[in-house]
Amino acid sequence: MTQLEAARKGLITVEMRRVAQRECVAPEFVRDEVARGRLVIPANKRHLAGSGSAAPANGHDRAYPDVAVGHPGAAAEASLWVNQTVAQRWAVIRDPSVLRGERAPRRLDPTGIGRMITTKINANIGASPVTSGTAEEVEKLEWAQKYGADTLMDLSTGGDLAACRQAIIDHATIPIGTVPIYSMIVGRAIEDLSYDVILKEIDRQAEQGVDYFTIHAGVLREHLPLVGPRVTGIVSRGGSLLAKWMIQHGRQNPMYELFDEISAIMREYDVTYSLGDGLRPGCLADASDAAQLAELRTLGELVQRARAAGVQAMVEGPGHVPLDQIAWNMRLEQEVCDDAPFYVLGPLVTDAFPGYDHITSAIGATEAARAGAAMLCYVTPKEHVGLPKAEDVRAGCIAYKIAAHAGVARGIAGARAWDDDLSRARAALNWPRQFELAFDGETARALHDEDLEVDTDFCAMCGHDWCSMRISKEIQAFASGKDAGFQPERRAQRSPGVGEEGRELLRQRGAALPVIDGKHACHSDHVPDAERAQAVQAALAKP
Repeated sequence: MTQLEAARKGLITVEMRRVAQRECVAPEFVRDEVARGRLVIPANKRHLAGSGSAAPANGHDRAYPDVAVGHPGAAAEASLWVNQTVAQRWAVIRDPSVLRGERAPRRLDPTGIGRMITTKINANIGASPVTSGTAEEVEKLEWAQKYGADTLMDLSTGGDLAACRQAIIDHATIPIGTVPIYSMIVGRAIEDLSYDVILKEIDRQAEQGVDYFTIHAGVLREHLPLVGPRVTGIVSRGGSLLAKWMIQHGRQNPMYELFDEISAIMREYDVTYSLGDGLRPGCLADASDAAQLAELRTLGELVQRARAAGVQAMVEGPGHVPLDQIAWNMRLEQEVCDDAPFYVLGPLVTDAFPGYDHITSAIGATEAARAGAAMLCYVTPKEHVGLPKAEDVRAGCIAYKIAAHAGVARGIAGARAWDDDLSRARAALNWPRQFELAFDGETARALHDEDLEVDTDFCAMCGHDWCSMRISKEIQAFASGKDAGFQPERRAQRSPGVGEEGRELLRQRGAALPVIDGKHACHSDHVPDAERAQAVQAALAKP
């Protein structure tokens, strides 16, 4: 029985209870949203067990932590799982006893995706024929989980795809998605793809424990003429491959033709559909065009067919959309696809900033989340120019955590409590508490300590006499900075220092002026004489 079938029978599964706990809502609410199709829980039975692609043992451990965990010190009604800090996440990732699998190092911790709960983010990784391998991809998985990814897609196109995929699943506590067609054409031309190969590969990946599949079944043969006027044509790899297959064979999309057979396999393992947007726009000029909207209407049909088969379904959305069209696209999908969760790539709101597309897309992602997108697929600085490395994964995840959190302005209960708690610590000039609450406290601490290695009642930007926070705190008629629960232990104390990541950040930032033991070479600890320090700084600054 799938999560969807259980919900329709009025049953509350263990996974639904876990999602409810992570979202601070009632289990009945999650059950009703799953039954409605407005919320999905991508949870392959084999990944839930951590079975290492083998059939799970009867009665496998499905217990989860019995307390909700949100940002440090969060009140019970605001213990939202997505609000955990990097430090909290990293502690779990490094603990080998957490969520042990039957045969794998890890097992799945169920996640809910839907617009009535917190917005999720997805990270893409994957080895390519050019670079990377299994070990590097598992490292990227850990970085993605550490910096906030709620799900992850393995988009590998090179190396041993099956082994890489299995390693990622076996080390992941978050849902893992794939695009099965990538594996289907390894060693063969797309023209040679057969129905038998399609079904065998779908079954193989479901058996491994993949939680959701991107299936580009909405790209129909009759849609292809609509692509002609586009500036960038078909930018989806899956969409372009299937378009070529249809043209070569003069037949309908095989994923559409086999949809019921694919659904039967997915139902067996409880794999969720991520109905792919094979005709998504690849630039602003192509956004909201006839090809995109024709495919969307087909996806609405496929949502209903998937649900009728007992399979959960979400819908993938556009990647390049002008800012003023984003909310309209979100509302249209809700209408056409019966409010199936919308999973959008970005969208990028400008095409002119390659190398910074994690920023251009995070702007669009924020608006998409505010308008109802359930999950945001991150974009890294390497988008359009190369394969992301671990540091790019980090940058993409952080940009999208910001977008997702800002986007919950649509009204998720308790979501802003994290911001308010940090604001109270900031107003109280409680630096240690600020860095404890900050999403990436290590980076925030390093940037603070770069200028001032003492936690004082002012900041280095203003200095003592000009610090507006300090002045406001002294005005008795103001509440600013006076919350008793956020006062620092002492008015001034030595910084506890930074970790290795913080030291590396400071080394990078201090490239023009070398850093010794975490401090600039002209620091008074190294050069106590002021005139000598100025001379050192001047000499080191010369090209």
